[in-house]
Amino acid sequence: MAGVSIIGVGMHPFGRFPGKSALDMGAEALHSALRDAGISWSDVQMGFAGSLEVSNPDSIVGKMGLTGIPVYGVFNGCATANTSLSMAAKAIEHGEADIAVAVGFDKHPKGAFSADPSVLGLPDWYAQTGLFLTTHFFGMKINRYMSDYGISPRTLARVAAKNMRNGEHNEMAWRRKPMSEEEILAARYLNYPLTQYMYCAPDEGAAAIVVCRSDLARKYTSTPITLSASVLRSRREGAFEMQSTSLPLTGAPSPTVDASRAAFEIAGVEPSDVGVAQLQDTDAGSEIMHLAENGFCADGDQEKLIAEGHTEITGVLPVNTDGGLIANGEPIGASGLRQIREVVLQMRGQAGARQIEKVPSVGYTHLYGSPGTGAVSILVR
Repeated sequence: MAGVSIIGVGMHPFGRFPGKSALDMGAEALHSALRDAGISWSDVQMGFAGSLEVSNPDSIVGKMGLTGIPVYGVFNGCATANTSLSMAAKAIEHGEADIAVAVGFDKHPKGAFSADPSVLGLPDWYAQTGLFLTTHFFGMKINRYMSDYGISPRTLARVAAKNMRNGEHNEMAWRRKPMSEEEILAARYLNYPLTQYMYCAPDEGAAAIVVCRSDLARKYTSTPITLSASVLRSRREGAFEMQSTSLPLTGAPSPTVDASRAAFEIAGVEPSDVGVAQLQDTDAGSEIMHLAENGFCADGDQEKLIAEGHTEITGVLPVNTDGGLIANGEPIGASGLRQIREVVLQMRGQAGARQIEKVPSVGYTHLYGSPGTGAVSILVR
């Protein structure tokens, strides 16, 4: 997205915060992002607020100030945050605003996500027979992938252990206690082959991003980050879709594949140019599959690459340097903006104990949403 720069990032910690509303967390994240950009709420000309649990997220203005600007409520499954940011960027591109914000916040109850299957156009029996469980879907999907491409349970544990190690160095993360691969493998199965600590969990938190016209960016920051591409794709006929136990018949690519290819083309960079990546790790298997779907390796290569530390902070392509969803949990409206914040901090050289030694010049974020949505953003310094 030529002409759009990120000038401010902010976040409320992820976790559990009894007595604090999602809107209050959102306001804290937004104030943090505004301070980072060196501006006030009165400078903002348009906003996009995403949430699952808050039915009218645009009411964040009641916490920030009633300045009369247009603020849009956004929900697009786990791709909500990318959608909010894309819309803020497009408002800049289209000349509707010089400065816009994307903010996301949620306060989820404990346990796996649940919903009425009719919301996704599925029959009631789909839930009544136990098929409408996200944990079930992710277990079945990685089990098939492991069989097809020779991925071992040890690799699942390596991904989860890596993300928890990274979370230890992230003051905003929920899970900050490292676990060994052996502990993760020995934990109870939720849905085979995934054990308890190979999954993320719904939780609470907020994040916010400030964008502006690139020609104005250095007025606010010495290190503007260009949002070079932000792409959303839905599934095609025959693609393996969320909460469906049937396998693709036509071999259509995942929406992630389509979104990734389009984003690389728009940004004018290659997977080999990326110096830091945030990939949707709803479970450890998802991170493994998404390495291939986003073009960073071939299917099956993950077994060797992960064993050799390829995705560690010290590796060739550090992935989920802040601990990802496994360490942070997933408040849906905020999760993708957390990803953007982490990549921006890494590209500024401000990530503290988890900072990549060679400050990356290209960053990448990816989300996968129900029932089958891929969202990718590419950032360039």
